[in-house]
Amino acid sequence: MPLSEHEQRMLEQIERALYAEDPKFANTVRQTNPQVHYKRRLIKASIGFVVGICLLLGGMVFQAVPVSVAGFIVMLACALWGLSGWRRAAGGQTESDQATVRQRKQQRPGMMNRFEERWRRRQEGEH
Repeated sequence: MPLSEHEQRMLEQIERALYAEDPKFANTVRQTNPQVHYKRRLIKASIGFVVGICLLLGGMVFQAVPVSVAGFIVMLACALWGLSGWRRAAGGQTESDQATVRQRKQQRPGMMNRFEERWRRRQEGEH
């Protein structure tokens, strides 16, 4: 959705103020590709996952249950963090993809669609 003229002017004014206040940060933000950020996140999560494995195995070898549990928690957290970064780096679903999924749901005959249609008719006053 395009911005209105007023919104474009406000955005340009904010950009100029940012450049005037901190030009180094503004250049860094402008040149950074968001996918690079997510790839770095994926690399950090992979390293954390390996550290979690080492903690888990170290706790098992030395029979230290809290260390093993901590290693498992680190592995789980890093796996989730890495998966979210991977999904975002891959692009995820766009709005048009989500709209297509919604259209397919509406076209698919089923009990829930019938219930939803009846509910909508009742709310609109059509009995």
